[in-house]
Amino acid sequence: MVNRKFMITVSGVAALGGLLFGFDTAVISGAIPAITAYFKLDGNALGWAVGAVLIGCAVGALFAGRLADALGRRFMLIVCAFLFAASGIGAGLSGSLPVFIAFRLAGGLGVGAAAMVSPMYIAEISPAAWRGRLVSLYQLAIVLGILGAYFSNYTLAGIGRDDWRLMFASQAAPSALFAVLLCFVPETPRWLAAKGKKTHALLVLGKINGLVDAPALLEQIDRSFEGQQIGVAEVWKKSYRPAMITGILLAVFQQVTGINAIIYYAPVIFQHIGGNMASPLLQTIAIGVVNVLATCVAIGLVDKWGRRQLLVAGCVLMGLMLTALGLCFRFGYFGHYLVLIFMLLYVAAFGCTLGAVVWVYLSEMFPNRIRGMALSIATLALWVADFAVTYSFPVMTERLGTASIFFVYAAFCLIAFLFILVKVPETKGRSLEEAEALFE
Repeated sequence: MVNRKFMITVSGVAALGGLLFGFDTAVISGAIPAITAYFKLDGNALGWAVGAVLIGCAVGALFAGRLADALGRRFMLIVCAFLFAASGIGAGLSGSLPVFIAFRLAGGLGVGAAAMVSPMYIAEISPAAWRGRLVSLYQLAIVLGILGAYFSNYTLAGIGRDDWRLMFASQAAPSALFAVLLCFVPETPRWLAAKGKKTHALLVLGKINGLVDAPALLEQIDRSFEGQQIGVAEVWKKSYRPAMITGILLAVFQQVTGINAIIYYAPVIFQHIGGNMASPLLQTIAIGVVNVLATCVAIGLVDKWGRRQLLVAGCVLMGLMLTALGLCFRFGYFGHYLVLIFMLLYVAAFGCTLGAVVWVYLSEMFPNRIRGMALSIATLALWVADFAVTYSFPVMTERLGTASIFFVYAAFCLIAFLFILVKVPETKGRSLEEAEALFE
Protein backbone atom coordinates (compact mmCIF):
# COMPACT_ATOMS: atom_id res chain seq x y z
CA MET A 1 0.00 0.00 0.00
CA VAL A 2 1.58 3.29 -1.16
CA ASN A 3 2.04 5.91 1.56
CA ARG A 4 0.78 8.88 -0.45
CA LYS A 5 1.29 11.52 2.24
CA PHE A 6 4.93 10.60 2.83
CA MET A 7 5.66 10.21 -0.89
CA ILE A 8 4.13 13.55 -1.88
CA THR A 9 5.78 15.40 1.02
CA VAL A 10 9.25 14.07 0.26
CA SER A 11 8.87 14.64 -3.49
CA GLY A 12 7.56 18.15 -2.86
CA VAL A 13 10.62 19.07 -0.80
CA ALA A 14 12.98 17.75 -3.50
CA ALA A 15 10.99 19.62 -6.15
CA LEU A 16 11.76 22.93 -4.40
CA GLY A 17 15.10 22.76 -6.18
CA GLY A 18 13.08 23.57 -9.27
CA LEU A 19 11.52 26.59 -7.53
CA LEU A 20 14.95 28.10 -6.98
CA PHE A 21 16.02 27.03 -10.48
CA GLY A 22 13.08 28.95 -11.98
CA PHE A 23 13.58 32.01 -9.77
CA ASP A 24 17.33 32.21 -10.34
CA THR A 25 17.12 31.95 -14.12
CA ALA A 26 14.06 34.21 -14.62
CA VAL A 27 14.77 37.01 -12.14
CA ILE A 28 17.11 38.67 -14.62
CA SER A 29 14.24 39.29 -17.07
CA GLY A 30 12.98 42.25 -15.04
CA ALA A 31 16.49 43.55 -14.36
CA ILE A 32 17.63 43.67 -18.01
CA PRO A 33 16.91 47.40 -18.58
CA ALA A 34 18.59 48.36 -15.30
CA ILE A 35 21.73 46.25 -15.71
CA THR A 36 22.00 47.28 -19.37
CA ALA A 37 22.17 50.91 -18.27
CA TYR A 38 24.28 50.29 -15.14
CA PHE A 39 26.94 48.16 -16.86
CA LYS A 40 26.57 49.91 -20.29
CA LEU A 41 25.89 46.69 -22.21
CA ASP A 42 25.60 46.19 -25.97
CA GLY A 43 23.85 43.17 -27.54
CA ASN A 44 26.83 40.82 -27.13
CA ALA A 45 27.52 41.89 -23.55
CA LEU A 46 23.84 41.56 -22.67
CA GLY A 47 23.84 38.03 -24.09
CA TRP A 48 26.75 37.17 -21.77
CA ALA A 49 25.19 38.86 -18.75
CA VAL A 50 21.93 36.92 -19.19
CA GLY A 51 23.54 33.69 -20.39
CA ALA A 52 26.39 33.48 -17.87
CA VAL A 53 24.19 31.55 -15.45
CA LEU A 54 23.79 28.88 -18.14
CA ILE A 55 27.55 28.33 -18.43
CA GLY A 56 27.52 27.64 -14.71
CA CYS A 57 24.56 25.32 -15.29
CA ALA A 58 26.54 23.33 -17.83
CA VAL A 59 29.50 22.94 -15.47
CA GLY A 60 27.21 22.06 -12.56
CA ALA A 61 25.46 19.42 -14.62
CA LEU A 62 28.79 17.98 -15.77
CA PHE A 63 29.98 17.23 -12.23
CA ALA A 64 26.69 16.78 -10.38
CA GLY A 65 26.13 13.22 -11.56
CA ARG A 66 29.40 11.89 -10.18
CA LEU A 67 29.03 13.87 -6.96
CA ALA A 68 25.44 12.71 -6.49
CA ASP A 69 26.56 9.11 -7.00
CA ALA A 70 29.42 9.51 -4.52
CA LEU A 71 27.88 11.73 -1.84
CA GLY A 72 24.14 11.20 -2.23
CA ARG A 73 21.21 12.93 -3.89
CA ARG A 74 20.08 14.78 -0.75
CA PHE A 75 23.54 16.12 0.08
CA MET A 76 23.90 17.58 -3.41
CA LEU A 77 20.56 19.35 -3.11
CA ILE A 78 21.71 20.98 0.14
CA VAL A 79 24.84 22.22 -1.65
CA CYS A 80 22.61 23.64 -4.39
CA ALA A 81 20.57 25.58 -1.81
CA PHE A 82 23.71 27.32 -0.52
CA LEU A 83 24.85 28.14 -4.05
CA PHE A 84 21.46 29.69 -4.84
CA ALA A 85 21.64 31.93 -1.77
CA ALA A 86 25.23 33.03 -2.39
CA SER A 87 24.48 33.82 -6.03
CA GLY A 88 21.48 36.04 -5.27
CA ILE A 89 23.21 38.04 -2.56
CA GLY A 90 26.46 38.35 -4.51
CA ALA A 91 24.81 39.44 -7.78
CA GLY A 92 22.74 41.99 -5.87
CA LEU A 93 25.87 43.52 -4.34
CA SER A 94 27.94 43.52 -7.55
CA GLY A 95 29.62 46.76 -8.55
CA SER A 96 31.17 45.59 -11.81
CA LEU A 97 30.18 43.32 -14.68
CA PRO A 98 32.91 40.67 -14.01
CA VAL A 99 31.77 40.32 -10.38
CA PHE A 100 28.12 40.17 -11.45
CA ILE A 101 28.90 37.44 -14.00
CA ALA A 102 30.99 35.50 -11.46
CA PHE A 103 28.08 35.29 -9.00
CA ARG A 104 25.65 34.40 -11.81
CA LEU A 105 28.04 31.58 -12.75
CA ALA A 106 28.00 30.38 -9.13
CA GLY A 107 24.21 30.35 -9.18
CA GLY A 108 24.37 28.42 -12.42
CA LEU A 109 26.38 25.69 -10.71
CA GLY A 110 23.48 25.21 -8.31
CA VAL A 111 20.85 25.39 -11.03
CA GLY A 112 22.68 22.88 -13.24
CA ALA A 113 23.14 20.43 -10.39
CA ALA A 114 19.58 20.79 -9.10
CA ALA A 115 18.19 20.37 -12.61
CA MET A 116 19.44 16.80 -12.71
CA VAL A 117 19.49 15.81 -9.03
CA SER A 118 15.96 16.95 -8.08
CA PRO A 119 14.11 14.94 -10.77
CA MET A 120 16.49 12.01 -10.25
CA TYR A 121 15.74 12.03 -6.50
CA ILE A 122 11.98 12.08 -7.14
CA ALA A 123 12.15 9.35 -9.79
CA GLU A 124 14.21 7.09 -7.52
CA ILE A 125 11.82 7.45 -4.61
CA SER A 126 8.51 7.20 -6.53
CA PRO A 127 6.40 4.11 -7.36
CA ALA A 128 5.96 3.53 -11.10
CA ALA A 129 2.27 4.49 -11.15
CA TRP A 130 3.00 7.86 -9.53
CA ARG A 131 6.39 8.70 -11.01
CA GLY A 132 5.20 10.85 -13.91
CA ARG A 133 3.04 13.06 -11.71
CA LEU A 134 5.63 13.38 -8.96
CA VAL A 135 8.54 14.20 -11.28
CA SER A 136 6.24 16.74 -12.95
CA LEU A 137 6.11 18.49 -9.57
CA TYR A 138 9.68 19.53 -10.35
CA GLN A 139 8.57 21.33 -13.51
CA LEU A 140 5.66 22.85 -11.57
CA ALA A 141 8.18 24.16 -9.04
CA ILE A 142 10.28 25.63 -11.87
CA VAL A 143 7.36 27.57 -13.32
CA LEU A 144 6.26 28.68 -9.84
CA GLY A 145 9.79 29.97 -9.33
CA ILE A 146 9.62 31.79 -12.66
CA LEU A 147 6.25 33.29 -11.70
CA GLY A 148 7.62 34.24 -8.29
CA ALA A 149 10.52 36.04 -9.99
CA TYR A 150 8.10 37.90 -12.26
CA PHE A 151 5.97 39.00 -9.30
CA SER A 152 9.07 39.99 -7.35
CA ASN A 153 10.38 42.02 -10.29
CA TYR A 154 7.03 43.72 -10.80
CA THR A 155 6.76 44.56 -7.09
CA LEU A 156 10.31 45.87 -6.76
CA ALA A 157 10.52 47.72 -10.10
CA GLY A 158 10.68 51.48 -9.66
CA ILE A 159 11.20 51.56 -5.89
CA GLY A 160 14.63 53.09 -6.34
CA ARG A 161 17.70 53.38 -8.53
CA ASP A 162 19.05 50.05 -7.28
CA ASP A 163 15.80 48.04 -7.47
CA TRP A 164 17.59 45.41 -9.58
CA ARG A 165 19.86 44.58 -6.63
CA LEU A 166 16.87 43.67 -4.49
CA MET A 167 15.49 41.50 -7.31
CA PHE A 168 18.54 39.26 -7.15
CA ALA A 169 19.03 39.29 -3.37
CA SER A 170 15.41 38.26 -2.74
CA GLN A 171 16.16 34.62 -3.60
CA ALA A 172 18.21 34.11 -0.42
CA ALA A 173 15.14 33.48 1.76
CA PRO A 174 13.64 30.55 -0.22
CA SER A 175 17.16 29.10 -0.59
CA ALA A 176 17.53 28.94 3.20
CA LEU A 177 14.09 27.33 3.56
CA PHE A 178 15.02 24.68 0.99
CA ALA A 179 18.21 23.78 2.87
CA VAL A 180 16.33 23.41 6.18
CA LEU A 181 13.56 21.20 4.73
CA LEU A 182 16.09 18.88 3.08
CA CYS A 183 17.37 17.92 6.53
CA PHE A 184 14.07 16.10 7.15
CA VAL A 185 13.85 13.92 4.01
CA PRO A 186 15.56 10.52 3.50
CA GLU A 187 18.12 9.49 0.90
CA THR A 188 16.72 7.55 -2.06
CA PRO A 189 16.48 3.74 -1.72
CA ARG A 190 18.32 3.20 -5.01
CA TRP A 191 21.34 5.23 -3.90
CA LEU A 192 21.31 3.47 -0.54
CA ALA A 193 21.17 0.08 -2.27
CA ALA A 194 24.05 1.05 -4.57
CA LYS A 195 26.14 1.89 -1.49
CA GLY A 196 25.31 -1.42 0.19
CA LYS A 197 23.04 0.15 2.83
CA LYS A 198 20.35 -2.49 2.34
CA THR A 199 18.65 -2.12 5.73
CA HIS A 200 18.23 1.61 5.34
CA ALA A 201 17.03 1.18 1.75
CA LEU A 202 14.45 -1.37 2.91
CA LEU A 203 13.14 1.07 5.54
CA VAL A 204 12.66 3.83 2.98
CA LEU A 205 10.99 1.45 0.52
CA GLY A 206 8.72 0.29 3.33
CA LYS A 207 7.67 3.86 4.10
CA ILE A 208 6.80 4.46 0.45
CA ASN A 209 5.44 1.15 -0.83
CA GLY A 210 4.50 -0.70 2.36
CA LEU A 211 6.43 -3.35 4.27
CA VAL A 212 4.92 -6.23 2.28
CA ASP A 213 6.20 -5.08 -1.12
CA ALA A 214 9.51 -3.60 0.02
CA PRO A 215 11.67 -6.78 -0.01
CA ALA A 216 10.68 -7.69 -3.58
CA LEU A 217 11.37 -4.14 -4.76
CA LEU A 218 14.78 -4.14 -3.10
CA GLU A 219 15.63 -7.45 -4.80
CA GLN A 220 14.68 -5.97 -8.19
CA ILE A 221 16.83 -2.91 -7.50
CA ASP A 222 19.78 -5.10 -6.47
CA ARG A 223 19.58 -7.05 -9.72
CA SER A 224 19.75 -3.83 -11.75
CA PHE A 225 23.12 -3.02 -10.14
CA GLU A 226 24.67 -6.41 -10.93
CA GLY A 227 27.90 -6.16 -12.84
CA GLN A 228 30.81 -3.78 -12.71
CA GLN A 229 30.19 -0.07 -12.22
CA ILE A 230 31.09 1.71 -15.44
CA GLY A 231 33.22 4.73 -16.32
CA VAL A 232 32.40 7.84 -18.34
CA ALA A 233 33.50 6.41 -21.68
CA GLU A 234 31.42 3.27 -21.21
CA VAL A 235 28.08 5.10 -21.18
CA TRP A 236 28.60 5.20 -24.95
CA LYS A 237 28.81 1.41 -25.25
CA LYS A 238 26.47 -0.05 -27.83
CA SER A 239 23.95 -1.23 -25.20
CA TYR A 240 23.59 2.28 -23.70
CA ARG A 241 24.01 4.38 -26.85
CA PRO A 242 20.33 4.52 -27.93
CA ALA A 243 19.25 5.81 -24.51
CA MET A 244 22.09 8.37 -24.45
CA ILE A 245 21.33 9.75 -27.90
CA THR A 246 17.59 9.91 -27.23
CA GLY A 247 18.07 11.64 -23.88
CA ILE A 248 20.53 14.22 -25.24
CA LEU A 249 18.33 15.10 -28.21
CA LEU A 250 15.20 15.45 -26.07
CA ALA A 251 17.09 17.76 -23.71
CA VAL A 252 18.32 19.88 -26.64
CA PHE A 253 14.88 20.01 -28.29
CA GLN A 254 13.33 21.30 -25.06
CA GLN A 255 15.56 24.36 -25.34
CA VAL A 256 16.07 25.08 -29.06
CA THR A 257 12.31 25.28 -29.57
CA GLY A 258 12.61 28.70 -27.94
CA ILE A 259 11.05 28.65 -24.48
CA ASN A 260 13.80 30.50 -22.65
CA ALA A 261 13.97 33.24 -25.25
CA ILE A 262 10.39 33.93 -24.15
CA ILE A 263 11.08 33.48 -20.42
CA TYR A 264 14.21 35.67 -20.31
CA TYR A 265 13.39 38.30 -22.91
CA ALA A 266 9.58 38.63 -22.72
CA PRO A 267 9.70 42.21 -21.37
CA VAL A 268 12.09 43.17 -24.18
CA ILE A 269 9.83 41.56 -26.80
CA PHE A 270 6.77 43.38 -25.46
CA GLN A 271 8.67 46.68 -25.47
CA HIS A 272 9.31 46.22 -29.22
CA ILE A 273 5.57 45.96 -29.86
CA GLY A 274 4.65 49.38 -28.45
CA GLY A 275 1.04 50.57 -28.47
CA ASN A 276 -1.32 51.10 -25.58
CA MET A 277 -0.73 47.76 -23.93
CA ALA A 278 -0.13 47.11 -20.24
CA SER A 279 3.41 47.29 -18.89
CA PRO A 280 5.83 44.63 -20.19
CA LEU A 281 6.44 43.30 -16.67
CA LEU A 282 2.72 42.84 -16.08
CA GLN A 283 2.33 40.95 -19.36
CA THR A 284 5.28 38.80 -18.34
CA ILE A 285 3.36 37.83 -15.19
CA ALA A 286 0.56 36.59 -17.48
CA ILE A 287 3.10 34.30 -19.15
CA GLY A 288 4.16 32.99 -15.74
CA VAL A 289 0.56 32.30 -14.68
CA VAL A 290 -0.20 30.41 -17.91
CA ASN A 291 3.00 28.40 -17.49
CA VAL A 292 1.93 27.32 -13.99
CA LEU A 293 -1.60 26.38 -15.06
CA ALA A 294 -0.32 24.41 -18.06
CA THR A 295 2.11 22.48 -15.87
CA CYS A 296 -0.75 21.56 -13.54
CA VAL A 297 -2.54 20.13 -16.58
CA ALA A 298 0.58 18.14 -17.48
CA ILE A 299 0.70 16.63 -13.98
CA GLY A 300 -2.82 15.31 -14.48
CA LEU A 301 -2.12 13.92 -17.95
CA VAL A 302 1.40 12.50 -17.93
CA ASP A 303 0.48 9.20 -16.24
CA LYS A 304 -2.81 8.92 -18.17
CA TRP A 305 -1.96 9.90 -21.73
CA GLY A 306 1.68 8.91 -21.59
CA ARG A 307 4.94 10.71 -22.29
CA ARG A 308 5.26 10.20 -26.04
CA GLN A 309 1.77 11.39 -26.97
CA LEU A 310 2.20 14.62 -25.02
CA LEU A 311 5.60 15.30 -26.56
CA VAL A 312 4.28 14.84 -30.10
CA ALA A 313 1.27 17.10 -29.49
CA GLY A 314 3.47 19.75 -27.90
CA CYS A 315 5.81 19.99 -30.88
CA VAL A 316 2.85 20.52 -33.23
CA LEU A 317 1.14 23.19 -31.10
CA MET A 318 4.36 25.06 -30.29
CA GLY A 319 5.42 25.06 -33.93
CA LEU A 320 2.09 26.55 -35.01
CA MET A 321 2.22 29.31 -32.40
CA LEU A 322 5.84 30.20 -33.23
CA THR A 323 4.96 30.42 -36.91
CA ALA A 324 2.05 32.73 -36.08
CA LEU A 325 4.35 34.93 -33.95
CA GLY A 326 6.89 35.09 -36.76
CA LEU A 327 4.20 36.22 -39.20
CA CYS A 328 3.01 38.91 -36.76
CA PHE A 329 6.50 40.37 -36.50
CA ARG A 330 7.24 39.95 -40.21
CA PHE A 331 4.16 41.97 -41.24
CA GLY A 332 4.08 44.26 -38.21
CA TYR A 333 0.60 43.26 -37.06
CA PHE A 334 0.35 43.63 -33.29
CA GLY A 335 -3.30 44.60 -32.83
CA HIS A 336 -5.80 43.29 -30.30
CA TYR A 337 -3.13 41.70 -28.09
CA LEU A 338 -2.49 39.14 -30.83
CA VAL A 339 1.21 38.67 -30.03
CA LEU A 340 0.42 38.22 -26.33
CA ILE A 341 -2.28 35.64 -27.15
CA PHE A 342 0.01 33.61 -29.43
CA MET A 343 2.80 33.81 -26.87
CA LEU A 344 0.52 32.61 -24.07
CA LEU A 345 -0.71 29.71 -26.23
CA TYR A 346 2.89 28.78 -27.02
CA VAL A 347 3.85 28.83 -23.32
CA ALA A 348 0.73 26.78 -22.47
CA ALA A 349 1.65 24.16 -25.08
CA PHE A 350 5.22 24.00 -23.75
CA GLY A 351 4.14 23.74 -20.11
CA CYS A 352 1.73 20.86 -20.86
CA THR A 353 4.25 18.91 -22.91
CA LEU A 354 7.99 19.45 -23.38
CA GLY A 355 8.32 21.52 -20.21
CA ALA A 356 7.19 18.82 -17.80
CA VAL A 357 7.49 15.62 -19.81
CA VAL A 358 11.13 15.91 -20.87
CA TRP A 359 12.21 16.04 -17.20
CA VAL A 360 10.04 12.99 -16.46
CA TYR A 361 11.49 11.11 -19.40
CA LEU A 362 15.11 11.95 -18.61
CA SER A 363 14.69 10.91 -14.98
CA GLU A 364 13.37 7.45 -15.82
CA MET A 365 14.95 6.33 -19.12
CA PHE A 366 18.54 5.59 -18.04
CA PRO A 367 19.65 2.33 -16.36
CA ASN A 368 20.40 2.44 -12.63
CA ARG A 369 24.09 1.74 -13.22
CA ILE A 370 24.59 4.86 -15.34
CA ARG A 371 21.73 7.13 -14.26
CA GLY A 372 23.80 9.78 -12.50
CA MET A 373 26.43 9.96 -15.23
CA ALA A 374 23.92 9.79 -18.08
CA LEU A 375 21.74 12.49 -16.57
CA SER A 376 24.81 14.71 -16.19
CA ILE A 377 25.58 14.38 -19.89
CA ALA A 378 21.97 14.95 -21.01
CA THR A 379 21.55 17.91 -18.67
CA LEU A 380 24.88 19.34 -19.85
CA ALA A 381 23.54 19.22 -23.42
CA LEU A 382 20.35 20.95 -22.24
CA TRP A 383 22.28 23.85 -20.69
CA VAL A 384 24.57 24.27 -23.68
CA ALA A 385 21.49 24.50 -25.90
CA ASP A 386 19.87 26.92 -23.44
CA PHE A 387 22.96 29.14 -23.51
CA ALA A 388 23.01 29.10 -27.32
CA VAL A 389 19.37 30.27 -27.40
CA THR A 390 19.83 32.86 -24.64
CA TYR A 391 23.05 34.34 -26.00
CA SER A 392 21.91 34.37 -29.64
CA PHE A 393 18.51 36.01 -29.10
CA PRO A 394 19.66 39.66 -28.64
CA VAL A 395 22.37 39.21 -31.29
CA MET A 396 19.93 37.71 -33.83
CA THR A 397 17.36 40.37 -32.98
CA GLU A 398 19.84 43.08 -33.95
CA ARG A 399 20.98 41.34 -37.16
CA LEU A 400 17.99 39.33 -38.46
CA GLY A 401 14.92 40.67 -36.72
CA THR A 402 12.52 39.01 -34.29
CA ALA A 403 10.41 37.31 -36.99
CA SER A 404 13.34 35.22 -38.28
CA ILE A 405 14.10 33.97 -34.77
CA PHE A 406 10.56 32.67 -34.30
CA PHE A 407 10.69 30.89 -37.66
CA VAL A 408 13.95 29.18 -36.64
CA TYR A 409 12.37 27.95 -33.39
CA ALA A 410 9.34 26.67 -35.36
CA ALA A 411 11.68 24.69 -37.64
CA PHE A 412 13.22 23.01 -34.59
CA CYS A 413 9.70 22.07 -33.44
CA LEU A 414 9.21 20.23 -36.75
CA ILE A 415 12.53 18.37 -36.38
CA ALA A 416 11.68 17.41 -32.79
CA PHE A 417 8.22 16.19 -33.88
CA LEU A 418 9.73 13.83 -36.47
CA PHE A 419 12.36 12.51 -34.07
CA ILE A 420 9.90 11.78 -31.25
CA LEU A 421 7.45 10.16 -33.64
CA VAL A 422 10.08 7.74 -34.95
CA LYS A 423 12.53 7.17 -32.08
CA VAL A 424 10.99 7.78 -28.64
CA PRO A 425 9.30 4.80 -26.91
CA GLU A 426 6.58 5.06 -24.25
CA THR A 427 7.66 4.56 -20.62
CA LYS A 428 4.33 5.16 -18.87
CA GLY A 429 3.50 2.73 -16.05
CA ARG A 430 6.88 0.95 -16.07
CA SER A 431 9.28 0.65 -13.16
CA LEU A 432 12.70 2.26 -13.64
CA GLU A 433 14.18 -1.19 -14.12
CA GLU A 434 11.55 -2.06 -16.79
CA ALA A 435 11.96 1.29 -18.57
CA GLU A 436 15.67 0.76 -19.14
CA ALA A 437 14.93 -2.45 -21.07
CA LEU A 438 13.15 -0.43 -23.79
CA PHE A 439 16.52 0.84 -25.02
CA GLU A 440 18.49 -2.42 -24.86
